[in-house]
Amino acid sequence: MLEVKNLSISFQRYGRWLSRKTLNPIRSLNLSLKKGQVIAVVGESGAGKSLLAHAILGLLPKNAVVNGKITFNGERLTPEKSRRLRGKEIALIPQSVSFLNPLWSVGGQVCRAAVLSGVKPSAARRAMQKAFDRYSLSSQVQSLLPFQVSGGMARRVLTAAAVVGNARLIIADEPTTGLDEKNIAQSLDYLKHLSRKGKAVILITHDIAAALHIADTVAVFKNGTTVEIASASDFNHPEKLSDPYSRQLYDTLPQRAFINALKD
Repeated sequence: MLEVKNLSISFQRYGRWLSRKTLNPIRSLNLSLKKGQVIAVVGESGAGKSLLAHAILGLLPKNAVVNGKITFNGERLTPEKSRRLRGKEIALIPQSVSFLNPLWSVGGQVCRAAVLSGVKPSAARRAMQKAFDRYSLSSQVQSLLPFQVSGGMARRVLTAAAVVGNARLIIADEPTTGLDEKNIAQSLDYLKHLSRKGKAVILITHDIAAALHIADTVAVFKNGTTVEIASASDFNHPEKLSDPYSRQLYDTLPQRAFINALKD
């Protein structure tokens, strides 16, 4: 469904006396995602995880220079095509709750997301109510403005808006930040459920343990480069991991820390 080949992104910035500086936050990213799969994109802050999502969705700023190739269902994604698909075929669960419109009820925003993704207007409210029920959001929440809900609720509203419609690719950018353990498990389990229904899911996260809970494949990013793409099961057998940074991530897993403590 989605293929990213040798993606690089750079930005031109001007400093004092019109001096020009080139920033290369993404140097060479590669990944492939099929229908019904969950791929977790993991790595340190600044590795290029969120920029990849923005490139797929056509949300990069105008000064971005993009090289490489992104294809979706066999067709090359241009910024124009990404804009046409955004919210319809490709949906984003954003990292920041500031994506919510502060002047519009959260229920109204999820209804609008449903209509934009192809749900008939007459069915949008039912779809919204179903999504709210799925994420334990009461009917009273629907009429509230974003500033009237907690951070955890706002994150669940954003997730509901992304999955309420007919999008075939879901990009979840740190979807569990600020959630308690129960809602983390619920959010991740539903992403896995969507993949079983035939959707493709990109889970962008710094939490490798959460990623392994639902992922089929793990793409490890470092310094704007894909250093390894491994099966999630390989993280149970570190000798199968080829890159030292992947093995470092393995060592951060809670069960690994427990084993190391026993050895000490």
